[in-house]
Amino acid sequence: MEDLPKSKTTDVLGYQLLKSGTSVGANYREANRAQSRADFIHKVGIVEKEIAETQYWLELFEEVDHGDNVARTGLLKESGELLAIFIAIGKSTRANKPKPVNPSFERGTKLNSSRK
Repeated sequence: MEDLPKSKTTDVLGYQLLKSGTSVGANYREANRAQSRADFIHKVGIVEKEIAETQYWLELFEEVDHGDNVARTGLLKESGELLAIFIAIGKSTRANKPKPVNPSFERGTKLNSSRK
């Protein structure tokens, strides 16, 4: 960020990029400390949104042609790879539902139904 030319545009874009980029790591850490499966899925979704926002700010830097082209291209590529990883994590977590602890209870039958 320090290497960017000083202007109102780069200050605003840089600040937004810094916020969304660092939010990815913070939210990933939170996802790993989720209190439930649903909480994990929700927090991974937030990570996906923050990565997508980070890509947006990088793309704006590209439009105004600020910063190092090679570094920016590398960051865009890496953010795309991270987004694909987190989308896959979210999809697989949603698809792989946990199996019920007691399948007969799930179907509505009582445990130990032979007792009266």
